[in-house]
Amino acid sequence: MAETRPKITHVIFDVDGLLLDTESIYTQVISELCAEYGKQFTWELKAKQMGQTEVKAANILIDSLQLPLTAEEYRQKCNKGLSALFPSAPLLPGAERLVKHLHKHGVPMALASGSNRENFELKTQNHGDLFSLFGHSVLSSSDPEVKHGKPAPDCFQVAAARFDPPPKPENVLVFEDAPNGVEAGHAAGMQVVWVPDPRADRSALADKAELILDSLVDFKPEDFGLPSYDS
Repeated sequence: MAETRPKITHVIFDVDGLLLDTESIYTQVISELCAEYGKQFTWELKAKQMGQTEVKAANILIDSLQLPLTAEEYRQKCNKGLSALFPSAPLLPGAERLVKHLHKHGVPMALASGSNRENFELKTQNHGDLFSLFGHSVLSSSDPEVKHGKPAPDCFQVAAARFDPPPKPENVLVFEDAPNGVEAGHAAGMQVVWVPDPRADRSALADKAELILDSLVDFKPEDFGLPSYDS
């Protein structure tokens, strides 16, 4: 129940697969790359990559499938396809309504993503008005303060520290779609709302998420002490 939880004062959002439908783009491009080497990009591999820094995600796939590539070669091959498709990424259901609602009520918001700055700008270039509502963004693949990608808590800790003044971890609500992101938010001592891919094993992280939803459309702000949509 909302009354048993610490009051939420700040919110941090992941980006890929949570606000923007980019995960289908990653799947398409990486699947095509793997097929060049006679390999298959499975959901299990994708789940391990989600939320990681670019280098870590590359090494996970290279090591798992024994691809004859360095992390940099993998990145270059992927980026050709990703760069062409990222600008077309649509917002996911419920994302725009929730972000605008929290901004309207003065709730401080930040982004924490495994992405780098260049790709982030491509993904968000057609949604500038919405992404301008966030106070700041922590992009783990470009941010020198983030030493370890998700599932380590670094990106969320850095994002929280950049609020002025910084909140206590228990007063921060994290929205995530990736299992690694749920682990990271929980490790940071924050409350986590998980909006997983339908293929994810929800039971595996049920004890680390305050709430599991099919879509951001289903989120009720008042359940976490935030202003309701009617307010």
